[in-house]
Amino acid sequence: MMMEEETTIMAATSTLGPSQLSDLSYSIFSLSFHHRRRLCHLLSSPCLFFLTLHRLHTLSLPQKTLLIARHLLFSLHHLTRHFQPPPLRLPNPSTAINQRDLDAVLLLLFLCEAYHDSPEALERPHDEWRQVLTSICSNTTLKITGITGIFDGAALIPYIEMVTRCKRLVGIMGCSGKEGKEVAASPAAVVALPAVEVRGGGIECVICKEEMREGRDVCKFPCQHLFHWMCILPWVKKRNTCPCCRFQLPSDDIFGEIQRLWGILVKASGKSVDDEWT
Repeated sequence: MMMEEETTIMAATSTLGPSQLSDLSYSIFSLSFHHRRRLCHLLSSPCLFFLTLHRLHTLSLPQKTLLIARHLLFSLHHLTRHFQPPPLRLPNPSTAINQRDLDAVLLLLFLCEAYHDSPEALERPHDEWRQVLTSICSNTTLKITGITGIFDGAALIPYIEMVTRCKRLVGIMGCSGKEGKEVAASPAAVVALPAVEVRGGGIECVICKEEMREGRDVCKFPCQHLFHWMCILPWVKKRNTCPCCRFQLPSDDIFGEIQRLWGILVKASGKSVDDEWT
């Protein structure tokens, strides 16, 4: 039985055209293959495996949650790439994960997956974990490579399951961020906002309540609302929402950005955003 999050993502991706779905499936298949290959390399190297396992043991629970949150954010960026207007498809520094952190989060997620499917497998001594996990990884890889139809969306299923697990783990740990919390807009997103010339006049800036003079350059949000540059810049330093319609710009806040991207998927699926994030 599918979880609610999985049905949301599936419903959103079902709205994509054939070429978009093919492009998304291919990019996710390539990314998943890279991560699976890295996990296999980690398991095949005793030194790397035990160094990574030791690092996980030294991390606090909030630090582990942050690792998963960053991986979730990176994954959501891939899933939402066709649902965002061009100005919002920006490289986000907060999504970057170095190799050491990637190894840690891949092993952590695989340990969670192994414990969920075979709790008894991790009851063995730690020095036997690598052998046990290697066997599980081999069986899982065989199942994944048996999936056909990379370009018809079937390759998305394991990825969607991973995103769902990450979202639930972050939510369970209470680190998903407070709903409605104000976060600043990403400087990169603000710089990417276009300047347009006011034509016709009669348009009021909702921030200062003054009319925008004809011929003057003003800031245009992706939602098409216009503002004086001098008015909107102090605004986006504190919040990433449009003053008129609450449209959200990207943020460098990890949990705020997760909520924004999840909201995009919910909206695309036709569901209500208010009831989705818990």
